[in-house]
Order: sequence, then structure tokens, then C-alpha cells
Amino acid sequence: MSLERPVAPDPYELLPAVGSFTVTSTDVSGGEQLPASAVHDSAGGQNVSPQLSWSGFPEGTRSFVVTCFDPDAPIPGGFWHWIAVNLPASTTELAAGAGADDASLPGDGFHVRNDMSAPAFAGAAPPQGDQPHRYYFVVHAVDVDALEVDENASAAVVSFNLAFHTLARAIITPTFRH
Repeated sequence: MSLERPVAPDPYELLPAVGSFTVTSTDVSGGEQLPASAVHDSAGGQNVSPQLSWSGFPEGTRSFVVTCFDPDAPIPGGFWHWIAVNLPASTTELAAGAGADDASLPGDGFHVRNDMSAPAFAGAAPPQGDQPHRYYFVVHAVDVDALEVDENASAAVVSFNLAFHTLARAIITPTFRH
């Protein structure tokens, strides 16, 4: 059985336009293959969230949300790998490993369950031989101190709230195929 299918559109181009700012990483690069550190252990990796740092976000930013989404997963809704919400506006970096289930996030930040049902980062694990998958690591600059969600919110509920509170986004999109 072949998993060949059309390439999914950039999911963020489907949302209302917002400003942009810069996100960089010492671990991942846009358009480049993810390192083994950011690959799920079930696919031979170490399952460690990459280091991310950001700058140039708009005045009025009151908090951040960091997400990782794979629109190329072989399911209609894509796959959420990471959702860290309510990071204080003073946060401009997450160290490698900040997505661990036992990691402490800045301020009142917390993880929402990813699509593997864990409140943590889940590394890349596309089906063997599938097309290259894109992993959208996105830092969302938010206009409220905290989204009105808790640890039990789904990624869809967080995303819905972000549609109304995002001032700008910073995106870095590495790929992975094995």
C-alpha cells in the first residue's frame, strides 16, 4: 500500500494574516533534515525538543505559545508534536529538552497533550519510506497574558484560541524522512 498523496499546503497560510518575527535554533534549520536528537525514539532518535530562540516580536506581546505541527502526517488533520502555552513575554528562548514531560517551563507555562497523548514534545516519526514531512516549529506572539486553556485542552482548542490572540508568528520548518 502506497502512502503517496499531494503535499499539504502550508497550514499557516490558511489562517488570517499576522505579523512575523524571527526564530532561530542551534539544533534545527529550515528545509534541512531534523537531527536524530529531534526524532522520536520509536524512529531511532532521542526525542529531545530543539533549542529555539526568538526576537523582533511586536510591541504588545504579552505571552508566547510554542508549537510543532506536521501537516504531512497521513491523516486529514495533520499531527501535533508539541504545544507549550502561556510562556511569559520575557521568554525569548527555550533550551533543548524544554519539551520533556518533566521539564519546567518559564513562569506559568505548561504543556498541552500532543497527538501521542503526552504533555510533552514528541519527535518526528513518520511512516518508513513516506514522503518527507515538514515540521513547523512556530512561536506565536500572543496579545494576552494567558490563553484561557488548561492542561486538558486539545491542540485544536489551543489553535482555535490562537486564531483570535496571535499578533505575529515566527516559523522554522525542518523536514524529516526515514
